[in-house]
Amino acid sequence: MYLATADIMQRLDQKTIKGTGIPGVVLMENAGRGIYQHLCSSFPDLQERTVAVIAGKGNNGGDGFVIARYLTNEKIKCRVFLLTSKEKVMGDALVNLNIIESMGIPLTEITSSSEWKSAFQEMRGGYNLIIDAIFGTGLNTEIQGLLREVIEDVNTIICPKVAVDIPSGLNASNGKIMGACIKADLTITMGLPKIGQVIFPGADYTGTLKLADISLPQSLVDAEKIPYHLMLFEDISGLIMERSANTHKGNFGHLLVLAGSPGKTGAAVLTCDAAMRVGTGLVTLGIAQSLNPVMEVKLTEVMTEPLPEEEPGFLGIKSWEVIKDIVAGKTAVAIGPGISTRKGTSELVWRILEETSIPAVVDADGITCLSGDLSVLKKVKAPVILTPHPGEMARLLQCSPKEIQDDRIGISRQFAQEYGVYVVLKGARTLIAEPDGTVSINPTGNPGMASGGAGDALTGMIGGLIAQGYPVNRALHIAVFAHGLIADIIALERGKVGITAGDIIHTIPRCLDLIAQGDPSRIEIPWGKYHLLSW
Repeated sequence: MYLATADIMQRLDQKTIKGTGIPGVVLMENAGRGIYQHLCSSFPDLQERTVAVIAGKGNNGGDGFVIARYLTNEKIKCRVFLLTSKEKVMGDALVNLNIIESMGIPLTEITSSSEWKSAFQEMRGGYNLIIDAIFGTGLNTEIQGLLREVIEDVNTIICPKVAVDIPSGLNASNGKIMGACIKADLTITMGLPKIGQVIFPGADYTGTLKLADISLPQSLVDAEKIPYHLMLFEDISGLIMERSANTHKGNFGHLLVLAGSPGKTGAAVLTCDAAMRVGTGLVTLGIAQSLNPVMEVKLTEVMTEPLPEEEPGFLGIKSWEVIKDIVAGKTAVAIGPGISTRKGTSELVWRILEETSIPAVVDADGITCLSGDLSVLKKVKAPVILTPHPGEMARLLQCSPKEIQDDRIGISRQFAQEYGVYVVLKGARTLIAEPDGTVSINPTGNPGMASGGAGDALTGMIGGLIAQGYPVNRALHIAVFAHGLIADIIALERGKVGITAGDIIHTIPRCLDLIAQGDPSRIEIPWGKYHLLSW
């Protein structure tokens, strides 16, 4: 599903109005009606509720006027609180303001702090559903003064709050809070979901996200060539290949894993186990020869290959000649979990990427090894997938993790395009940035995944799927989506505290089977097409 920025939505609205002849007032009518319909389905007791519509002077307020009309027509008690004087309302919003006035719908103008204090006392004591129609997606400056006071006060009222299009105060394009923001329980957005609603911190303010159709022509949406996407269950379900009954392990690839060093052999085990659980036919772990006896005890289904050491327990450039021969016949390689960041190890990682012709997944220490010289990424002969967490991405770019978190999408997208690699930036709302500029955001996962080894499991899942012959972008989408969904399944069954990488790995086959069956209701998650699971 496409995700829009504020600029994209503005262009689509204008193209719809000018290119197809659908007037703006019709789009406003469609928005208000669509939101009213969602209110009816979301609140079975809507007829018994008393509704406060808080409206700004722009088109978002106009949507609120339309909603008030639909509520009133169904004899639902409703009052509009207008955060400006009526004289400042213009355009399509004014058309609908005039309509609700002619219908006698109660309206209170609020132009000062004292007027708001009085209205706030009335709202807090007499209303049990609040409709936020203050600001729309065009907000790009920090909220101050009266409007900030209103938003902060509304957040203290204990009743459901429904945002029209976007919670007022949320930047639609980057998810940042513009000084203050309505904390919505439900957001009903128009046309397309917005990036700011599905990434943090914006996702914390959006609540459940639903979509209202306002009749944007699909041809215009497609022609916009939107590079941002939200990963949905039904999309991922269609990506999983069905296995023939007449098959054998040789049909499902051979992954080489280069991982582990003293004290970090567990990372190698988790990566290999995840690769096996995701369905890889064969997995071989390349490990420093002095650690090989340990790994032969730890691993049963996985083969091991003892490699020459730079020093006891550590791989280095001396390992290359043997690795070069081992790579033959492999269909993908995963490099980095627990491998160390020593100079010799870094040289080995560079050499592998320069010389091998099979797809390479680079994670953890392997990413840090690259931070000294990114030019190697320009020399690769096959697809490279980097799977950093924000700290590792910061080391790659010589900046702070905060800078990464402040612009996760922009930084990942630029890096992927500049170096021609795939970037899987992990974290809350893990994203996939592709060399062509496409960015996909994953809605699955929960805080229980914040434990050591979860990233190693993801590396094994990605490497294993690619080794089986999945195209890289398809493998990334399946692995990232399933990785988070597995944690959601575990959390629903036993809570989201104490989820381990081992728990995730053991649940991989079950989750992939459920996804392949294409029925999210079997997972017992309240997962609708536009309903994001929110923790």
